Amino acid sequence: MLRLYDSVAGEVRELEMRDPGRFTMYVCGPTVSGSPHLGHGRFSLVWDVVRRWLSFNGIDVNYVSNITDIDDRIIARARDESRSETDVADQYEAEWVDAMAALGVAAPTSDPHATAFVDEMVALIEELISRDVAYETSDGVYFDVSTVPDYGVLAGQDVDSLRAGARVETVDEKRSPLDFALWKKVKEGEPSWHAPFGAGRPGWHTECVVMSEALLGDGFDLHAGGLDLKFPHHENERAQAVVLNKRFARRWGHNGWVMVGNEKMGKSLNNFTTLSELLASTDQRAYRLLVLRSHYRSPIEVSKVTLSDAERALERLDTFARRFELAPRAGQVIERHRDSDFAGVGEQLLHNVSTRLDDDLDTPGALSLLFDALSSANSAADSGEDASARELATAVAALFGALGLSLDGSSDQEVSAHTQSLVTERDAARAQRNWAEADRLRDELVGEGWIVEDSTGGTVIRR
Repeated sequence: MLRLYDSVAGEVRELEMRDPGRFTMYVCGPTVSGSPHLGHGRFSLVWDVVRRWLSFNGIDVNYVSNITDIDDRIIARARDESRSETDVADQYEAEWVDAMAALGVAAPTSDPHATAFVDEMVALIEELISRDVAYETSDGVYFDVSTVPDYGVLAGQDVDSLRAGARVETVDEKRSPLDFALWKKVKEGEPSWHAPFGAGRPGWHTECVVMSEALLGDGFDLHAGGLDLKFPHHENERAQAVVLNKRFARRWGHNGWVMVGNEKMGKSLNNFTTLSELLASTDQRAYRLLVLRSHYRSPIEVSKVTLSDAERALERLDTFARRFELAPRAGQVIERHRDSDFAGVGEQLLHNVSTRLDDDLDTPGALSLLFDALSSANSAADSGEDASARELATAVAALFGALGLSLDGSSDQEVSAHTQSLVTERDAARAQRNWAEADRLRDELVGEGWIVEDSTGGTVIRR
């Protein structure tokens, strides 16, 4: 079974399934106030890989990822652009969906929207008030963090340390600067919903508590997201569940940041690259490969250099796929383990890769094994060991598919009669071991703009 680092325990632990054979996971999704950037892309890809690997191993995964469609930033953009909050949210949600599809991130089982669960949030806040763990002020309702004995466990700090580092608040009625808003009372021109404690809208930290429990039930298996959500967002979610005597999430997982130089990429720092900008200028698979090359808990830097290197690796994978005529896999499709994909040396590769991935999702280690196997398959084919080469190539393609990385073995470019004659002549020269003539014909093909590759089936050309 997959083992992941649990942010509460502070160690790598085996994932537990509340229901045997069924895994429930909640990943905090986007606030649709602007275009998604590379940081959003990374967390989506990381937890997509976790979902795919569990599914590949025969586990039924219920994957929930929310959409925050009401928020201070959405309201601010709507005001600045003289639009409705719904227009803003709809625009950027559409961008999000398009970007995820382009990255090959499989759609969640459910994508609850915050505005659809406001009634449930109001009921939760009422219960928290009735338990004296929340209190009303002139501008809203706040949660009293002093009522949670282990508040700060996700941050790895105690309450006193967190309080010392908290920003100075302007709300004099708050009991502590760490207390967070459960409900924000309505201001002129802002959207609002009715509630016993005054018309307004929910605070950000309340929505995921309600939606995860509604769709997955208490004690679901994994709550995940980017490292920037660990505190205060996830800490504040957990706090609400704790005072209600709920198990909430059995495990907490967080992926590392995308870095720009020595800084974290983020909208607040205005140093982000949008996913649409990235996808317009590079192979759409390159970012997934770049994410797989780094351990999910480590920071990564996305640059022209690292992306170009990933694209070169993809060219190698695609050449491999063409050589062995491997059918395209992955993309939006969730791969399942098939015994027909693994035989002989392929079975050993499956075992070795599984060992790496099950150990805290060691994707860099798994990739190293897969690229070594690719080289071994090519060498076996060159030596005429066709059966062994095919077993290994099939397994390599299946395991890349399990990680969501599609190998493109297609060759749909038009080939003129003249070009085809050069290919035929070159194959004849190689069959006669006339290497000088074969090299001359290769050079002629390269001069016409073709990339020339040798395979067991003869000369392969592509643009």
